[in-house]
Amino acid sequence: MRLGLALGYWGRGPDPRHLELAQEAERLGYDSVWTAESWGSDAFTPLTWIAAHTSRIRLGTAIAQMAARSPTTTAMHALTLDHLSGGRMMLGLGLSGPQVVEGWYGRPFPRSPLTATREYVDVVRQVLRREGPVETDGRFHAHPYRGEDASGLGKPLKPITHPLRADLPILLGAEGPKNITQTTRIADGWLPLYWSPTRTDAYEASLTDLPEDFVIAPMARVTVCDDVAEGLLPVKAMLGFYIGGMGHAKRNFHADLMARMGYADEARRVQQLFLAGRREEAVLAVPDAFADEISLVGPRARIAERLELWRKGPVTDLLVLAPDPHTLRVLAELNS
Repeated sequence: MRLGLALGYWGRGPDPRHLELAQEAERLGYDSVWTAESWGSDAFTPLTWIAAHTSRIRLGTAIAQMAARSPTTTAMHALTLDHLSGGRMMLGLGLSGPQVVEGWYGRPFPRSPLTATREYVDVVRQVLRREGPVETDGRFHAHPYRGEDASGLGKPLKPITHPLRADLPILLGAEGPKNITQTTRIADGWLPLYWSPTRTDAYEASLTDLPEDFVIAPMARVTVCDDVAEGLLPVKAMLGFYIGGMGHAKRNFHADLMARMGYADEARRVQQLFLAGRREEAVLAVPDAFADEISLVGPRARIAERLELWRKGPVTDLLVLAPDPHTLRVLAELNS
C-alpha cells in the first residue's frame, strides 16, 4: 500500500506548513501529494507551487471540481502541470453537489450526473490523446458548441501543446453505488471520501471485475497521540461539516454515504443539529466509532495494529491527512 499526503484546501488563508509537509513526505518516500478545492483556494495553483519545490513525489488533485472548469480547460491545466513537473501529474475529479455547483459556480447541477461525468472524462481523454480535434455531441459537454444561441462558427480543435502523456491518470471522487461502478469502467482510479476497512461490503457490489492496476485511494486523518477521544475531535469536526453543511437537508451525498455505512440515524441527527445552527452539538453527535473507523488515531502501537486492516483490503494508496512531520514519519516507518 503506497502512502500519499493529502493537504486539502485552504481555510482563511494559505497554510505555511503545507510546503514543508510535502517536502518531508517526499524525503520519507511517500508516493504522492494531493490538493483540493471547495469554494476558496483552487487545487492547481498550490500543486504547481509544490511541484516547483519537489523533484520526485507525484502530484494529484483530490479533487478538482468539474463545475469549476470546462473539460478542455481542466485538460489544459493537467497537461501543463504534467510537462512542468516531468510527468508527475494525476488528475482527480469530482462533480460536487447541487448546493456548491449552483450556489458557487452558478451552473445547473446535471440531472444525469453519471452522463455528465462520463462526457467530461471523455473530453479530457480526447485532449490528452491528441489523436484529432475534440468532437462530441454530448448532452452536457458538446464540442463544438451547437446550442440554440451558438454562432455556428465553432471549429473542432486539438491542443496546440502536445501532452506529455496520453495516459495521464484520471481518478474520480464518487460516492453513490452507480457512480462508483462507472468509475471503475471509465477512470484509472477511485478517490473514496470515507473508507472503513471493516465495512468494505458497503462498496463490494460496485467494485467487481476491477481493471488491472486500478487505484483505490481513500483519505484518512492520521494522528499519533495518547488520548484517542481527543485525537478524534478533528475527524468529528470534519464529518459534522460535511454531513451537516455540505449539502441540502434533502440532498446530501455525504450524509447518504454515512447512512449506507450503517449510521443512518446518526447522520440524520448530525444534519438536524447542524442545520439548526447547533454546530458544536452536531460535531459531538458524530459517533466516535464512525470517526475511528475511517481514521488512524491513537498511540503508535494502536495505529500499527489498525493499519494492518487497511493493508489487507483493496486499498492501493492511503492518502494521509496528517497534522505534523512526526506523524508522517511514524506512518512511513509502520508501512515500510
